[in-house]
Amino acid sequence: MKLLVDAGNTRLKWLLVGDGRLVGSGSAIVDADNPFFDIRCQSTHIKRIAVSTVISEERRRHLQMQLESFCRAPIVFHWAEPHRGGLVNAYTETDRMGADRWHAMYATWQADASGFAVVDAGSAITIDYVADSGKHLGGYILPGKQMMLRSLRQDAARIGFEISDVHAAEPGASTTECVQHGLVWLWASMAERIGADCSRLGLGRVLVTGGDAEGLLDAGLAAHHEPSLVLKGLAAVDGESERE
Repeated sequence: MKLLVDAGNTRLKWLLVGDGRLVGSGSAIVDADNPFFDIRCQSTHIKRIAVSTVISEERRRHLQMQLESFCRAPIVFHWAEPHRGGLVNAYTETDRMGADRWHAMYATWQADASGFAVVDAGSAITIDYVADSGKHLGGYILPGKQMMLRSLRQDAARIGFEISDVHAAEPGASTTECVQHGLVWLWASMAERIGADCSRLGLGRVLVTGGDAEGLLDAGLAAHHEPSLVLKGLAAVDGESERE
């Protein structure tokens, strides 16, 4: 069996696969003491571990130590690449691109080799555009929902607000409404811009992944929700790497 790990800044997701089928899946806080506790009974059957991560080097080493304690299988970290399977990265310094972005793009390209946009709504929101030719056209990085809220709390001391789950975007009549409706307003504007960009660039598909994907969909993003997009791309890259 193989363990696939997507370690983001906040949460870690994993898939356990064997003989071409899904054995199990789960998630945990990245810095949890034992993020793989639920599959401890499977550890002796795991023959390889593949990881896609954007965390700092210090946290990556800690994750590696946790994996080594959990299982004796070899651990392979996969990063962004200049090109793979017809997909060509726009970055000249590919080591400066988050591995999750590359793996999400590769999963989408593998599924259908035609133009697309990928939106990953995690701690940060990343948007990447890929042409029909497989050429990465570049993208955007914006603060995610929780990052925006933390910024308002920390850097604007007199903006006090409550956390609420709203979908309204009309002007707020309280500070809480102004903040929460403002986020929806920003996301609706983002969704509209992504749609306009895809129309202008001739991209036929939009996929969205990440913890806040449903919020973007609620704000009007016309996209297919694929929660395991990064892990699917990681699985494809790792499988190809084994055969190389």
